[in-house]
Amino acid sequence: MEIRFFENRPGSTRVAVALGSNLGNRLENLRSGVERVRAVICDAVVSSAYETRPMYVEAQPPFLNACLAGTTGLAPRALLARLQEAESAAGRVRLDPCCGPRTLDLDILLYGDLVLCEPELTIPHPRMRERAFVLVPLAEIAPEWEVPAAGSGETVETVAALAGRVDRAGVRQTCLTL
Repeated sequence: MEIRFFENRPGSTRVAVALGSNLGNRLENLRSGVERVRAVICDAVVSSAYETRPMYVEAQPPFLNACLAGTTGLAPRALLARLQEAESAAGRVRLDPCCGPRTLDLDILLYGDLVLCEPELTIPHPRMRERAFVLVPLAEIAPEWEVPAAGSGETVETVAALAGRVDRAGVRQTCLTL
């Protein structure tokens, strides 16, 4: 299933968000996260859930990951604030915001074709090109979305092309519907 964006809706921008959980009831955490995100993202299409091995800090439980794509009228920083509110409502405590365990993690992956680099927010997500747990579910719902080049040596590529090159070891589809 490929997402169809409503590009002509005035004041709306297509966005993609990654969801992850590795504490508590991971599937329910993702489902709750989807519902919270749907409050600020319209026309949302959600990928399957994938069980994945942790990256960077391996001594923690496995994750369930998914992606959601749709449209929003919120500016990037306002969207980030709403996603962080949803994480807090799900019980997330930011002890190690980068790589540690969490009840719910929500990351903006893409915001239209915007390239933004600020201390609190980088779009496209700075590590999405190396993460199978992001690219595999995103390719399921938005394979033709072109990921802008944000760094030196990067080129504009579709999500499907990036997903085709990433190491998928440790990424296993577990649930078709969230």
